Amino acid sequence: MSPSNFQQGRSGAQCVVDGLLNNGCEVLFGYPGGQAIDIFDKLYTSPLKLVLPRHEQGGIHMADGYARATGKVGCALVTSGPGATNAVTGLATAWMDGVPLVVISGQVGMGLIGTDAFQEADTTGITRSVTKHNFLVRSVDELPRIITEAFFIASTGKPGPVLIDIPKNVQQAYTTQPDVQDVSIRAYHPTILPPPEQVERLADAINKAHRPVLYVGGGAITSNSCALLRSLAETYDIPVCTTLMGLGAFPETSPLSLWMVGMHGSVAANNAIQQADLVIAAGARFDDRVTGRIADFAQGAKIAHIDVDASAIGKNVATHIPVCGDLRQTLEVLLPLLKRTDRSDWLALIAKWREAKPAVYFPRHDGKLQPQAVIEAIDRASQGKALVVTDVGQNQMWAAQFYRYTKPRSFLSSGGLGTMGFGVPGAIGAQLGHPEALVVSINGDGGFQMNIQELVVAVEHRLPVKFIVLNNSRLGMVRQWQDLFYGGRHSATILTQNNRPENERILDPEGGEEIYLPDFVKVGEAYGMKSRRIKTLAEAEQVLTEAFADPHPWLLEFIVAEDENVLPMVAPGAALSEMILATQD
Repeated sequence: MSPSNFQQGRSGAQCVVDGLLNNGCEVLFGYPGGQAIDIFDKLYTSPLKLVLPRHEQGGIHMADGYARATGKVGCALVTSGPGATNAVTGLATAWMDGVPLVVISGQVGMGLIGTDAFQEADTTGITRSVTKHNFLVRSVDELPRIITEAFFIASTGKPGPVLIDIPKNVQQAYTTQPDVQDVSIRAYHPTILPPPEQVERLADAINKAHRPVLYVGGGAITSNSCALLRSLAETYDIPVCTTLMGLGAFPETSPLSLWMVGMHGSVAANNAIQQADLVIAAGARFDDRVTGRIADFAQGAKIAHIDVDASAIGKNVATHIPVCGDLRQTLEVLLPLLKRTDRSDWLALIAKWREAKPAVYFPRHDGKLQPQAVIEAIDRASQGKALVVTDVGQNQMWAAQFYRYTKPRSFLSSGGLGTMGFGVPGAIGAQLGHPEALVVSINGDGGFQMNIQELVVAVEHRLPVKFIVLNNSRLGMVRQWQDLFYGGRHSATILTQNNRPENERILDPEGGEEIYLPDFVKVGEAYGMKSRRIKTLAEAEQVLTEAFADPHPWLLEFIVAEDENVLPMVAPGAALSEMILATQD
């Protein structure tokens, strides 16, 4: 700092770096640009670990994966205009799943706002609907307070992403305002302690219930309530089903586990919900993929809903016992009020349903590698100890159905928004959060290409992520819907050379075999990682064992059958009891 600036304090750019450090940021995912260059200049000598993604969307997903894996606030930095608009999908992904992020965007100077200046965009306007809150910083003096407020808002109540848009002149201006440690925001007082009378009502309902079910969502993981939920279930004989976001909140190896509920849920979970007399929603939001046809959802049950977000209670399903409060603190109050009840008949029925397993598949006559078998092989090779990060589509659902999750934060995926392209950068962020973990990124060949450029980040930072591609040369989930509900008309879902007539397909001039387009093995090698193509289950077992033991990133492409479906399935608009089940040919 020059002598003339010394008396003026710190620049806005320096306030940003100091604010990130003071609020616990250790890893920052950032892509530079003209309107953020002052902040990047201060990062040059900062102790923060700066990770350069190759696209802003990838950077936000990395911060998201880091936050989901660690429980900390994920942090990202982008420039103005296209830098900020490229971040929108990542913000929306985090918003839908309640992931705490603080994203800082550069902005043109205050005097240029509204003039259509180069790389100007109304970032706060564009992101208002996909953030928990956002700020346009108008004065450098308010910047230290805003940064601390952003972390507070992102991490309290129902977590979510917060964006701070900082004009260039604010970054360059100086302030003597100190960093802020504690904040109090008028009109923002997230409910933590639940109303005692509502907890007592819930306890009374549980004590009287003969067929209760715990319906557990991602809020259980976010609130660190999993140990208490396990105590509730095991002490009082209450079976547990989870949402996609709740996978790992309750061990799926437990006899009380019903596995996942909903559209691609298990027979046990869906039957239990439909025949329960009390459904206790814990940190879940009754998403349409869970409820099926709402008019037929759990018709014989009282609905109890525990959630820190008051707006979620009663939003989708009529609630008989609303409990607004932090789930962990609610359970701490609830457990001493409960009594043991004989539920042996209910548990016997649950055990009968569990015999159907979460999902099944049958051997193929053509011998093609089945994607379900690959997921089971991953489970065996990792001994069930991997941190699984998925993309979206069939690969996501097979990973949910055929891998057994036993601890929280071991399954990460885009749930509410269903964002293709999350799997690669999300896994990189998770690995940076847990350097010692075996992180396995499971992708389809469609979503894998949406942020494929981020592979280089894993190589650059020597991250031992194992990238799995289930290549069925299809946009598989949409193809499945086309087969089931649209007369098999495969509009825009057939990838690679299958779009070409037989006589026009490109062949290897040496071997005469069809060339894979793209050739994922060559792509992985071009990015600097070990890469293999696998076509048989025996080969899969061998290569997975080798890759998982190697402290380097790998890309493993599995050529799988193109027409396998994700089953069970509840068709859109159907009830949970109307499941399409797998059958043997």
